[in-house]
Amino acid sequence: MFQKYPYSFEDIQARVKELITKGKKDIDATVAYQHILSFIDLTTLEGADTEEKVAALAQQAGSYYSAKKQIPNVAAVCVYPTLVKVVKENLRDDKIGVASVAGAFPAGQSPIHIKVAEVKYAVEQGADDIDMVLSRGKFLDGKYSEVQDEVTAIKEACGQAHLKVILETGELQTVENIRRASEIGILGGGDFIKTSTGKIPVAATLEAMLIMLDTIKEYYDNTGKKIGIKPAGGISEPLVALDYYILVKEILGEDWLNNKLFRIGASRLANKVYDILQS
Repeated sequence: MFQKYPYSFEDIQARVKELITKGKKDIDATVAYQHILSFIDLTTLEGADTEEKVAALAQQAGSYYSAKKQIPNVAAVCVYPTLVKVVKENLRDDKIGVASVAGAFPAGQSPIHIKVAEVKYAVEQGADDIDMVLSRGKFLDGKYSEVQDEVTAIKEACGQAHLKVILETGELQTVENIRRASEIGILGGGDFIKTSTGKIPVAATLEAMLIMLDTIKEYYDNTGKKIGIKPAGGISEPLVALDYYILVKEILGEDWLNNKLFRIGASRLANKVYDILQS
């Protein structure tokens, strides 16, 4: 299915710089920021999350839209499973989805039957998307088939909900590991692959993103099936988000520039992008 990945980390760094430099020459920044706002999974994943805080976030998610200025709302609100219902009850826009982390987020260190049960619970509560975490411990032990089987089991537990597979690229560290984890996430049945949980010091990077995009592109070229992409963790500035946007545009093309195939996990980014579009 996949060929041996041909790029070193130094090659990837050079390609990132080249693609972003090229992409910035002809980009319409206003259109790009309109897209970016519409791609955001507005996120809170803290132990101190309360129903009041999550209700306010859900209301915020539906507050950006302006027909006059062509400003969209965000794509979804992402929370823990126990707060999915709170989001559903407080959304102002029925086009905004509800995403839930599940499956022993963020470490993934639970038995598969516990992970599956949590996923089913989140879906029963009303989650449209499930953001699961890859079992990095098993992956780093070389148990690749077992890790892929877990993804498949969780995909089955999702029912009609979309599955995003979080690789936690900061823990995988090497080009080869990020590439293999991307393959496992896709072949296991993930509808998206996602960079990070945002819970470790090294979150999303442009280099990891490029490896993931290359893997999605190769899979699409071989099968005709489009897999989504979600960078998350540390993307709080509009100019940083724009770099990720450019990479997707340059590697996967215009077909991926919609929130069915491209999401950005963020908590602070939305207001900053909105302020740009308002000005």
